[in-house]
Amino acid sequence: MTARFPDIWLGESRGHLADWVTQRWVQFTGRSVDVGEEDWLDGPTGNTNKIGEFYFKDFLATNGQKNSGLIKNFDILRSAVFSPESVAPEIIDFYENTSLYDLDVWSQWCGIFKPFGWLLSVIFSRRLQQMNMPISSLDTSKGMTSDVLPLVDRNGDRIGTGWLRKLISTGEIIYVGIYSHCTAPKFPGVCMKIIFPLPNGSATVVMKPEAQQDGSLLLASVGSRFGEPGFYLIVRKKKGKESWIKYVSNLKETIHVYVDNANELRADHVLKLFSATFLRLHYRMRRRPDGTNRGAMPPKTLQ
Repeated sequence: MTARFPDIWLGESRGHLADWVTQRWVQFTGRSVDVGEEDWLDGPTGNTNKIGEFYFKDFLATNGQKNSGLIKNFDILRSAVFSPESVAPEIIDFYENTSLYDLDVWSQWCGIFKPFGWLLSVIFSRRLQQMNMPISSLDTSKGMTSDVLPLVDRNGDRIGTGWLRKLISTGEIIYVGIYSHCTAPKFPGVCMKIIFPLPNGSATVVMKPEAQQDGSLLLASVGSRFGEPGFYLIVRKKKGKESWIKYVSNLKETIHVYVDNANELRADHVLKLFSATFLRLHYRMRRRPDGTNRGAMPPKTLQ
């Protein structure tokens, strides 16, 4: 039986006690920011109850369906410090045509952090069905689904991509992410931005791209101050764009995407807290030979 943490519901506006306490921590230790002005951190938020696989179904559907990637055009990341042509074409194809790929994943919680991961799962992740990283490698043994959802505005312009991943073995959501790009004010290039909607806010990861000498790609959220790549917890105030934002400088992650010696596309995802590795995720991405688009979903319009 799955362990459950006692839930205390504080009402529709405040939500669960554990979430409300976390939001107050962000309020008291972060800064007050107008994301209308700091629009590189702006993005969707979640309701107070649950995120999960129905999050994108709250958006209005538009017509059309096509192959979709986490990035519509990889060249959007081009800057004075990053040249897309230095990255292997297999990697670019994955990011531009993600819906044509099947993914396998293996998880490895490191040492003393495994009980901490279990506690986070019990208190937050399983209940919210968001950022629900597998605790055991057996959870991922049967693979996972990968639904790619283009997000467009009311003019039909692409503004991001939703990525919904679910464990086949348990039916639980790994995470609901929204991918786009941004220009962080204290970094001289274009970054990939991933938004994970949370109750009354989001966790937003800003990752700088780096082309390696072997053609592999390194995405890294390794800044040291507000305005640089890194991990941002955002809590929206009740009205407008005013938000409390906490830059969590001690939480860093890297994603290394590469073609291995067997010509297979892989990624190693490493998360660190206070310089200590607490979770490793290993991915294998395989393009379906028949070109079928089982992972794509019709475009949606953000309200």
